[in-house]
Amino acid sequence: MHAPTTRRGRLLTASLAALAGATALALASPAVATGVPAPAAATAAHGKPAPALDPTQFHGVNWADPRDNYANGPVVLSGLATSDDYRTVYRTSERIIRGFRKDLGANTVRMPVNPSSVGTAWWRSYKGAIDAARHEGFRVVLGYWEGDGASKDGRVDDPAAWTAMWDTLTTTYAHDRGVYFEPMNEPFGYTADQWIQVATDWVDRYTARGIPRDRVFVSGVGYNDHVDAVCAAPALAGTYVSQHYYGFWGTHDAAGWAADFESRLGDQACSARTVLDEFGVPMTTGIDYRGSATTGNADADNSVAFLQTVTTIARERHLGAVYWPGLRTDDTYSLTTIQGSGKHLSLAVTNQSGVALLHWAWGAGRRAPFTVG
Repeated sequence: MHAPTTRRGRLLTASLAALAGATALALASPAVATGVPAPAAATAAHGKPAPALDPTQFHGVNWADPRDNYANGPVVLSGLATSDDYRTVYRTSERIIRGFRKDLGANTVRMPVNPSSVGTAWWRSYKGAIDAARHEGFRVVLGYWEGDGASKDGRVDDPAAWTAMWDTLTTTYAHDRGVYFEPMNEPFGYTADQWIQVATDWVDRYTARGIPRDRVFVSGVGYNDHVDAVCAAPALAGTYVSQHYYGFWGTHDAAGWAADFESRLGDQACSARTVLDEFGVPMTTGIDYRGSATTGNADADNSVAFLQTVTTIARERHLGAVYWPGLRTDDTYSLTTIQGSGKHLSLAVTNQSGVALLHWAWGAGRRAPFTVG
């Protein structure tokens, strides 16, 4: 998870395969390209055929709590307040979701959950955000975030409360195929084997209760920074896997970013299950992501090379793409900000060139909306 003031204490190493054949021209069309080859169906555990997965259906953004979703109390999305009742949350969320669709072209929103937000007094209101998104036809990905401070160790804070939360969520949305479940965001406190076991136990519990595997997003290991180990786990076959990737994880040119990103994704069979459900760069600082990555401004050049490379690889490997964040108050990475309030609430886009590259990741247009070099 990107935090603008307290970024992760470790930077992930990188080294990387050049951007293939991207040229400069404006984005030809906002419509998403069709004709993407359908991923092959996996075989789930116990010999049951898993449904075919299509990560390219997820054209999304994260809607986040200003605290980066790590909260020791309820998560409260940007634009909402704990004093809001269900009707207020619903109406505010409806306007924000419509903005995500109109201004960004999104069809998916990823939202945080934690035990303080589900089955509690706030839950009666917070459901309005999920309901509004679903009534607007959005796919909704619900991901668990641990608490902040001493609780932020990359492990489930309270397994009993976590299980009770997921019992409530999976029961509430059991029959809504547009709601997806991500058992934990960035499980960096577990080894790969430990995390695979935690995820396997979750999948076994809830598939036994009727949740299909193709409605589950299993995070990659660490900070969701590698998905290959999760893809290789037979017990997790048939689920989506979620990858995260950020420009502040290293400093590279386009070839370096490409090699590093590809090294985290595994083979094409793994990519046929992969949703990049967090990636981001500064959007409020005036960087032109359609422009050159060799201007001499090191920070801007790194961000430009990162976003041009990642969106191209996401497109070429047919990954789902969910940007971090579509909306988060006071986050320089945010693609939108809130304008007005109440009936007059709307969103303002912070960087149209960033939106153009997000569309490129989603399959829009025929020529890259940026210049290489």
